[in-house]
Amino acid sequence: MTYCKNLVFAAACIGMLLFGISLLSLGSLLPSIAARFQLDGIATGALVSALPFGLLGGSMVFGPLVDRFGYKLLLLLSALAVIGGLEAIAFAPSVAVLRFAIVVIGFAGGILNGGTNALVADISAGDRGAKLSLLGVFFGVGALGMPVLLGTLRGVEHATVLSGIGAALLLPVLYIGLIRFPLPKQAQGFPLAQGLGLVRDGALLAIALTLALQSGIEGVVNNWSTTYLEGARGIAPSAALLALSAYVAGMTVTRLVLAAVLRSVSSGRVIFMGIGCTALGIAVVANAPSAMAAGAGLALMGAGLAAAFPLLMGYVADLYPAISGTAFSVVLAIALPGNMLLNYLMGVLKDWAGARYLPPYLGACLALQVVIATVAVRAYQRRTSDAGR
Repeated sequence: MTYCKNLVFAAACIGMLLFGISLLSLGSLLPSIAARFQLDGIATGALVSALPFGLLGGSMVFGPLVDRFGYKLLLLLSALAVIGGLEAIAFAPSVAVLRFAIVVIGFAGGILNGGTNALVADISAGDRGAKLSLLGVFFGVGALGMPVLLGTLRGVEHATVLSGIGAALLLPVLYIGLIRFPLPKQAQGFPLAQGLGLVRDGALLAIALTLALQSGIEGVVNNWSTTYLEGARGIAPSAALLALSAYVAGMTVTRLVLAAVLRSVSSGRVIFMGIGCTALGIAVVANAPSAMAAGAGLALMGAGLAAAFPLLMGYVADLYPAISGTAFSVVLAIALPGNMLLNYLMGVLKDWAGARYLPPYLGACLALQVVIATVAVRAYQRRTSDAGR
């Protein structure tokens, strides 16, 4: 069966856009959800914790499924599940239904995130880093668009807005069902034995641990920056949220230009340049005298963090092209708990010493990432160099 790479790439971008919308919808709507069901802080925290567990579950199962059955059906069902979850949040009659909807969104979102990345890697041999960076732009569009839309429609009931978004998303999802996708790579069975063997691959583990730190740093910046800016730097809540938007914007714009940068600069150098830019951003935020300066620092951090995920996931696809989906699942199953662990440790640090220690905490995580990323990049370069001989 033949397929058009450009059409398939567009379908992957739709899936990633949907993932960005779904992931940011809960955070954007959390205050109104808590008020609607009269939830206290503990109950609200328990509700939010359902999302990463759903994400982890979806990230673990998508790989063997797409390698065995292909991408089309799984992405289509996951997109419809996210839309159904958004509608359920809009009209949930109870907290139990709400919690189930969040788990469904997380699980389907994990499949969309991993599946779209694996799909683009499969159809972009020789240009994976650039294409995966462009794919990441659509996550940023969805992530930025959701808060902006809710802010613009402030006077409209969130249930009405959310249900309308779900209905509007049916049209682009229909596109996924109409085009042709690549055939399954392992049509004769699940590549479970090969998948289990991946956990003994030192290069893959180094990449996964680098991405665990990367995911954790991104999560900590997303979840704790406003707390730090308000509590430690005395910045107003509205200005702190605007500064956080600069972080997402910095990441999105940088991923747009990465395709051009990678034509003249090696991927390994780009990764370490990104780490340096992130370190500079942390220093700016730590000494920011104003909301504008904090926003500039967060934009630098977003720019610095933009490259690692698409480039390192491209490395994974280069190492395991025949079972790329399964390899992506293994990597994400290690990376996502890193996000959860680093966020938990930041919460412990905040309770013990206060939010003012966010910059040194991020700096320590970044220093550890430099060490492991060096091992990962060198292992990848050695493997690909040996394969080319």
